[in-house]
Amino acid sequence: MYINDLKYSQCSLNLIEAVEKRTLVLDGAMGTMIQRCNLRESDFRGEKFASWSCNLSGCNDVLCITAPHIIKDIHLKYLNAGAEIIETNSFNANCFSLADYALENEVDAINVAAAKVARDAADEFMKANPNHHCWVAGSVGPTSKSLSMASTLNDNNVNWDALVDTYITQMRALIKGGVDVLLIETIFDTLNAKAATFAARRAMEMEQQRVPIMISATLTESGRTLSGQTLDAFVASIAHCEPLSIGLNCGFGPDTMAPHIEALQSIPFAVSMHANAGLPNEMGEYDETPSMMASKIEPIIKSGLVDIIGGCCGTTPEHIKAIAQMVEKVGNKKSSAKESILSAQSSNVNTKCVLAGLESMEISPERNFVNIGERCNVAGSRKFLRLINEGNIGEALQIAETQVAAGAQIIDINMDDAMLDAEKEMAKFITKLGEEPQTARVPFMIDSSKWEVITSALKLVQGKPIVNSISLKEGEGKFITKAQHIREMGAAVVVMAFDENGQADTYQRRIDICNRAYNILTTKVGFNACDIIFDPNILAVATGIEQHNSYAIDFINATKWIKENLPGAKVSGGVSNLSFSFRGNNYIREAMHALFLYHAIKVGMDMAIVNAASLMPVDDIPHDVRIAIEDVLFNRDNEATSRLIEVAQRIKEEKSGEKPASSTLEVALEALSPQQRIEQLLIKGNATEMEAPLLSLLEQYSSPIDIINNVLMPAMNKVGKLFAEGKLFLPQVVKSAQTMKCAVDILTPIFEKEIILNSQLSTINPKKIVIATVKGDVHDIGKNIVAIILSCNGYNVVDMGVMVPAEDIVAKAKEINADFIALSGLITPSLDEMCNVARLMEQHGMSIPLLIGGATASEMHTAVKIAPCYSHPVVYIKDAALIPAEIEALTHENNADEHIANHYMRQQQLRQTHALAQPPMSIEEARKHRFIYGDDIEIAVPKHPGLHNLSIKVEQIRHLINWRAFFGVWKLDAAFAEIANINGCDHCR
Repeated sequence: MYINDLKYSQCSLNLIEAVEKRTLVLDGAMGTMIQRCNLRESDFRGEKFASWSCNLSGCNDVLCITAPHIIKDIHLKYLNAGAEIIETNSFNANCFSLADYALENEVDAINVAAAKVARDAADEFMKANPNHHCWVAGSVGPTSKSLSMASTLNDNNVNWDALVDTYITQMRALIKGGVDVLLIETIFDTLNAKAATFAARRAMEMEQQRVPIMISATLTESGRTLSGQTLDAFVASIAHCEPLSIGLNCGFGPDTMAPHIEALQSIPFAVSMHANAGLPNEMGEYDETPSMMASKIEPIIKSGLVDIIGGCCGTTPEHIKAIAQMVEKVGNKKSSAKESILSAQSSNVNTKCVLAGLESMEISPERNFVNIGERCNVAGSRKFLRLINEGNIGEALQIAETQVAAGAQIIDINMDDAMLDAEKEMAKFITKLGEEPQTARVPFMIDSSKWEVITSALKLVQGKPIVNSISLKEGEGKFITKAQHIREMGAAVVVMAFDENGQADTYQRRIDICNRAYNILTTKVGFNACDIIFDPNILAVATGIEQHNSYAIDFINATKWIKENLPGAKVSGGVSNLSFSFRGNNYIREAMHALFLYHAIKVGMDMAIVNAASLMPVDDIPHDVRIAIEDVLFNRDNEATSRLIEVAQRIKEEKSGEKPASSTLEVALEALSPQQRIEQLLIKGNATEMEAPLLSLLEQYSSPIDIINNVLMPAMNKVGKLFAEGKLFLPQVVKSAQTMKCAVDILTPIFEKEIILNSQLSTINPKKIVIATVKGDVHDIGKNIVAIILSCNGYNVVDMGVMVPAEDIVAKAKEINADFIALSGLITPSLDEMCNVARLMEQHGMSIPLLIGGATASEMHTAVKIAPCYSHPVVYIKDAALIPAEIEALTHENNADEHIANHYMRQQQLRQTHALAQPPMSIEEARKHRFIYGDDIEIAVPKHPGLHNLSIKVEQIRHLINWRAFFGVWKLDAAFAEIANINGCDHCR
């Protein structure tokens, strides 16, 4: 049963109601009172531990078992002094702290005993004083461990899971023993506190009993926790657990603590304070008398700054009596601004999203816009990927620091690369980020398509991060499960506009999915709306495909709708996707990003993943460039893309001094041969003048088939080459593909007239290609562009859509006798699914090539991970424009075998390079693999023993040198290995 389905006991409800009405008095120090008893070792041992292996003196918690009458007497003294909430004697009753006394296996027994002793005292007091209510708080200390500083302290004996298990054991026992509330106190490390609140929910679910939670931190003189967080960042990081109260204890006397208590007045929870009796003197004693302490507390109570007041170190029943009398004298003045605790817990709408690193950051209309630094992303920065691959964390951290210095207010961290252990690398990097003051102060965005990466990373962040992302693509059940976990871990969440039918690519689909997700998160999961961040999909515009023309304006309009109809929700997006069509022209891309953000922010976009260092001021964009870009963004007319291409080419020419490919088209077509004219028309994407040169070629070529194979296909290959060189943009490639289709359509009637349509045409268009986005992935924009280009080039494309299981892909390919299978995927888990498709093809004895594409795919991953799963060609295609040329090369009548052989050789080289680049195994692991000589081994004797001076030239031994080892050390590209092949290196062959 989920925690929200559990009910509070009547005693807990009475406590919540009492806190809302008046100031309650908490008890004082337990340790001070135990010290007064002058106990001996035998008192701590009692009968149960009489023969214990080590001394127990100082283990106050064990007294709940060995001397319960002493602890009960202390509780009664505080109750009689006026305390209404008494704390169990269990502050250090956790396995880490009790291990100092070899009592780690007694955690359950000690905590149950502690709760029962306090419960007995409370019940006895209320029986004797029928008109007085009192409650038992289960005291949970911070343990002797620090999660946030474990790496710095070289403490490998603690991690999130171990600490959570420790807290669960303690809290379950306290709940079983009958506490009315859990008090997680003296917090010096917020990550510990988050583990404690997480454990509290688990403990309640296990015991089927809900109890309120009180949280109390301790600050250093800097006003921060020991782990470095400011007070407001601390509050933001633990507010998700909806505590009864948040407050401060220990560390200070009441007068020094007062300013920090005042800073807590804006929180929607009760405020607690239990200060020390001043600061300890030189002898470790507390000199502040009850009357002195009460006088310092009086103005705090009169101002209504606290809802729960008590004492910490050095305080006694006399101190609590003075405080209780002061509370009664003042008349329990309460802050009128304080709303009902239960109402605050049930309200899921708030306009302010507060995130936190070491410092808090509020996302509100007043802030205008938040930059999320994008460069710590292995998928978006080749430099960052290289540094992570090399294990160069120091320089990788500098990238994050540069982003923050340039204005990034959140750091996006993504380790989703198929060749990385993403979970391990994410953990390592986040830990290091948290140790650097410059980066630790800002919130983190944990960005991954792998759920296990997200869950493990959340265990390392002491602030309040953002999780990017979840979606409805796998249905409501998994969506709710993931959202509940993210909420319990204290993170905000990015929700992508995907559902079971795929990616939202229209305005209506965007708002429908966001509305559905919002209602689920706020009503079924209990997410505060201000912690919901929608990404309604920033997709590439100006691709040359008509359906894509409205992507930018649809996003902007969807943002406006979200802000008007989904109260509290935020909007974000990855801006770099917008300008993908103009890859290679950074100026145009940055100008597009700036103008898009300018218009999106005006309607309410709150944040975006950007390169903070390259944001361009809108006013710096020339008027003509701005008009051309805005025509595209707002989809003003059908020629907007063409005009922006012209502007982009002009700017590229001006900046580089080179003439772009399109400038070569200005040559008069009449001056060119028909074949040259067709090539230029295809590059330009001009179908209107294609018919005449095509028909003229019929006199030169015996069949339309020859025109396609010898003229049109080479021309399209040149288009792909120009795109790869950055001389053409994506919309031009798409337009060229459409022109290619028109050319084939012109030739088709001639096939019919020659009555060879069913024979020869089938030899032109025999290639059947099954294309699909693999299971678990709903991205299809890139796949759709590939399908269009293939279709326009005359291939028979069977598009199976998104989220397609491996079994269905292979079955369809066998059913239609396909010549190729082409797989697409945008997220890293898709690459594992591609391996499954390859294995299944191998099992079914298939021999057709498997084509691999998508943002996360790479030549290296294809060679190392996918190709070994299949005995036949597995080919990585970097760009959509390159796929027709690769298909033709794989099936060319004369050169296919050579092309495939070279392809296999290249992949083998990549595998060797990857193997050499792996970090060396540990000395312990190496020794496990040592060669063990047997007694029967005969050791060869040298023919010429002794020392010899030899003169050997490199040319003589060049063929014996493993050059690849040098390439790996020197970090040279595997292509250099071909030099060794040319020179006859047997190792490289």
